[in-house]
Amino acid sequence: MSIEDAYNFRRIHDRLTTSGLVSAAQLGGLRGEGYDAVVNLLPDGYEHAPPDEARIVSDQGLEYVYIPVDFDAPTHRDFEAFVAAMDARVDQKVHVHCAANYRVSAFYSLYAEQRGLCSDAEARALVHEVWDPADYPVWQAFLNAERAASA
Repeated sequence: MSIEDAYNFRRIHDRLTTSGLVSAAQLGGLRGEGYDAVVNLLPDGYEHAPPDEARIVSDQGLEYVYIPVDFDAPTHRDFEAFVAAMDARVDQKVHVHCAANYRVSAFYSLYAEQRGLCSDAEARALVHEVWDPADYPVWQAFLNAERAASA
């Protein structure tokens, strides 16, 4: 089973993919699909999180970055950790995931816009093709605050 079968899978470019929930089987095939690293924004306590994700990824020789983002309370510190993880892996093939690709699409859209990889409109479209942050006021406030801070 390919990572491309993961929930809300998106290919950003040839070295970056994102998704919601992944299975142990999908994680276990990442080396074979040419990946170098996994960035996980889903807290371990989530009921559908694959058990032993760090071990599954690390046993393949891949880098594993764990940034547990509380969906009900995303923080600037979480986003800073994400930026550092992405900056450190710009030349690697990376898969970033969470539960539904909401956290990831929000964080990546901000990152891409701040790094000049896309326009504001393109960044917003990255999010809106997956979900509408207006349905989650804490996320709309977070995105607005991060955009204002980087303006």
